[in-house]
Amino acid sequence: MEPFQMLQISTYLFGIAALGGVAMGFVRFTSGANPPSWLAMLHGFLAGAGLTLLAYAAATMNVPAFAYLSLLLFAGGAAGGVFLNLHYHLRQIPLPKWLVIVHAGVNVLAFVLLCFAAFAGA
Repeated sequence: MEPFQMLQISTYLFGIAALGGVAMGFVRFTSGANPPSWLAMLHGFLAGAGLTLLAYAAATMNVPAFAYLSLLLFAGGAAGGVFLNLHYHLRQIPLPKWLVIVHAGVNVLAFVLLCFAAFAGA
């Protein structure tokens, strides 16, 4: 498989995961309650699949520098997501809004960088 094709598929996976993240953010900020667990798990699964594919491409192929930076940021964002899930969501404690915003901001920046890497150089 071509490096840019792998980056593009990773971008699609992250894009679908981002739609779930927007839905979860909408639930958290409008109702004050945590989003449903099934949506959080689907969001994490899709993001994890995108991260795994991105890491594989970065480790085995020659990819643009933006892809490596994106990988680092997504890994940090994933760590934040795992923390949100394990420390707050599973204990049914309301997710801190500031931490949700930081998680989203890091991942949006990573997504933009991945889009540049996947589509600008192809």
